[in-house]
Amino acid sequence: MSIFSKHKKKDELTLVINFGSSSVAGALFIMQESGIPQIVFSVRESIAIEKEINPARFLSLALQSLERVISKVHDAKIGMPSRTFCVLASHWCISQTRMINYKKNTPFIFNEKLANSLIQKEIKLFEEEHLIKYSMDKSSVRVIEIKNIKIALNGYETPKPLDKKAEELEMTIFMSMGERQILEKIENIIKKYFYLDRIQFSSFALSSFTVARDLYTEQENFLLVEIGGEITDIFMVKRNMLLESISFPLGRNFLTRGVSLQLGCSLGEADAFISLFRDGHAEEATAQKLALIMNQLRGEWLKKFQESLINLSSDISIPSIIYTVIDKDLADFFSETIKTEQFSQYVLTESKFKVTFLGLELLHGLATFEEKVIREPFLIIDAIYINRFLTTA
Repeated sequence: MSIFSKHKKKDELTLVINFGSSSVAGALFIMQESGIPQIVFSVRESIAIEKEINPARFLSLALQSLERVISKVHDAKIGMPSRTFCVLASHWCISQTRMINYKKNTPFIFNEKLANSLIQKEIKLFEEEHLIKYSMDKSSVRVIEIKNIKIALNGYETPKPLDKKAEELEMTIFMSMGERQILEKIENIIKKYFYLDRIQFSSFALSSFTVARDLYTEQENFLLVEIGGEITDIFMVKRNMLLESISFPLGRNFLTRGVSLQLGCSLGEADAFISLFRDGHAEEATAQKLALIMNQLRGEWLKKFQESLINLSSDISIPSIIYTVIDKDLADFFSETIKTEQFSQYVLTESKFKVTFLGLELLHGLATFEEKVIREPFLIIDAIYINRFLTTA
């Protein structure tokens, strides 16, 4: 598994699946040397929300959504993808940034053999730590992603480090691994419709970080907040490196369940009420009830968000710039919620939070589309990342 080789081929039809915690989406796009993918087809299927979270049932529902997506991609009869990628939300994989330090008293040549030997040691440590933490067997997990973030020789970042002499090496790499059984279930569904030798997995954490970093090259320090169906993830970026992360189990579905419980209505009705409230179309009496409920839920989510920021790092400085990734319908709700947070942005940061939603407006021009293609920000981010940056494994 090399961190240096890249595979880019002009006019290559590629399939990307975004396997999330509230929906599954898929797109066919054409790889282009310009780095701007041409998306020719896209589809999205929601994962049914249930009142109680049962992990096995949740996986089953997600796989059903995946099958519907793949079936629709197949039935579009656009062509056979030459490469397929499945990008996993944090619900389905474990990711970590790891630092490798290597020193010698005499100069050494940095090459792929040395890099790969150091990475293999780090993979073993990564696996051992998480196998112990989750009481899992080694055969039950699979490393899916290794990405070079930064290489420094003798203390200086080096964009082209191969075959250079040094006495000190620092490597920052990002790794992800997933549960083998889940990965195989995903592969089996995709291969029912497309004959493929291999499906390459990666994390949405890395694709969204990379796109956010390259959108705002002048901003070296920021928080990336991804709000999924069941989980909110917070990633801290310092000096353009994805350093630390923390999660808490409240996502957008937390709002639906909360409204459903307090109004005594179905989950579907709760979603409808939230939409009416968001758009200002609810009747006055209903709007007043919803305002109280939504403010209560806002407070619960905000408390967990604040606790997570406090526990995120021993580094007392938290970036005040925040990029959020969430479905557009609730982007304003969560952006405003974050801005109202009182403690962290006045004690842990240098200034008030500035929240930017990574939506279609910001991604404009970074991908092109065939006519009538549904424009999904999650898929656009994945396609941009794959087209420009993803290394072969």
